[in-house]
Amino acid sequence: MALPTVIAVQPDSPAAAAGVLVGDVLRMVNGEQPRDVIQYQLLVDEAEVTLEIERSGLEYTVDISKSEGANLGIEVQSSLFDQVRTCDNHCSFCFIYQLPEGMRKSLYLKDDDFRLSFLYGNFTTLTRFTEADLERVITEGLSPLYVSIHATDPELRNHMLRNRRGATSLRWLRALLDHGVEVHGQVVVCPGVNDGAALDHTLADVLAEYPELASVAIVPLGVSDHSDEPEMRPHTVEEARAVVDIVERWQATFAELLGHRLVFAADEYYLLAERPFPVPDTYEGFPMHEDGIGMARTFELEFSGQVESATGTQSGFFAWVDGAPAEGYRAPRLAASSSTAEDGSPLLQIRPSASAPIGVITSEYGAKILGPLLAETGRSDIRLVVIDNQFFGGNIAVTGLMVGTDIARVLANEPAGHRYLLPDVCLSGGTFLDGTSVEDLPRPVEIVATDGIALREALGLSTSSDLVSA
Repeated sequence: MALPTVIAVQPDSPAAAAGVLVGDVLRMVNGEQPRDVIQYQLLVDEAEVTLEIERSGLEYTVDISKSEGANLGIEVQSSLFDQVRTCDNHCSFCFIYQLPEGMRKSLYLKDDDFRLSFLYGNFTTLTRFTEADLERVITEGLSPLYVSIHATDPELRNHMLRNRRGATSLRWLRALLDHGVEVHGQVVVCPGVNDGAALDHTLADVLAEYPELASVAIVPLGVSDHSDEPEMRPHTVEEARAVVDIVERWQATFAELLGHRLVFAADEYYLLAERPFPVPDTYEGFPMHEDGIGMARTFELEFSGQVESATGTQSGFFAWVDGAPAEGYRAPRLAASSSTAEDGSPLLQIRPSASAPIGVITSEYGAKILGPLLAETGRSDIRLVVIDNQFFGGNIAVTGLMVGTDIARVLANEPAGHRYLLPDVCLSGGTFLDGTSVEDLPRPVEIVATDGIALREALGLSTSSDLVSA
């Protein structure tokens, strides 16, 4: 086990008042060595906290008194202090197997850890879940969790996960629901594998065996050029329409019998099927927004000024504790050193000219959503700069997987002196998935939060009255 190391101390916090410093190693907390940030948080929530600290080779004991449940004011360097529970499935549709070589090592890590499911909304198959894990989830209230279902037929799930435990691991889903744990499910649909009658069977089983599920997201298979699985292929238009039909039919059944729709198809399915997105109320509060369910509708509401704040992460989605570092989706999009110049002014938000034409950088799927919205502005000085994803290839066309190499290739042929707006969803700490950074791009760009309100403001459209009918 690694020991948690302090990477930040909140000013005026109990920890700061007690003299805790960045770089301190927490050897023990209240006499225990926590295995992860969840256990750590439960310990430091107590009114009396004793920290055994190692600093520059010397050991110190720090006693801190505070209100019970008050934030201690410490951020540690990782979420898990023991080893990440890695995934021992070998799913043919796993996107990690489809990554090109040479990317940063962390991108190739497959986890199947229920703790990361609770902290960040990662999906777990439960194939490595145990009785001890169930006891911990229940006693510590680790809810919600996110479970990859894919198929409920034991043989088919075993085939898809390529793991004999896949046939039986959904028994843990039943146990979680029996103990009142909120669970959101996901089905990655692979054409010719778990679509059609198999998908119907899965949703019938959800109704019969797991009706307490909070929601189920139906998402399409992504296939990059680096996949070597002959069974995996993109959906055809007809197959996408068939999936949408199945989902909408089951929505009606769930609504009648359970009082809510329960199952939702990803936005990508409606794009593939060439069908309009459902009306906003259909999504019942967008519980799976970060899984690509209803993002287009929320973006439209934000951009048109029909809501006052961006949807963002939902209550309960990507749950975290105070001490959990911002990892994965919650990580800062910009590096701290990249966002400001030496004088403190915004470095990446410098506009070539207030009246310069504007290029909105987006993906092929993003263009299908943004195109109609931008047309409604009536602005001839705004255009889309569409990035085709050659880095991953295949059917990968979502904005979050745009990389610097592809963006640079397209921007090199765009005119200088224009404003270029880049959505932050494709960045983590100022870095693209391919390891390049915004500084490597051939044109200066303005980083814009990936929501309709931020884009509207970047375009100078402060209210919905600035929009006109096309």
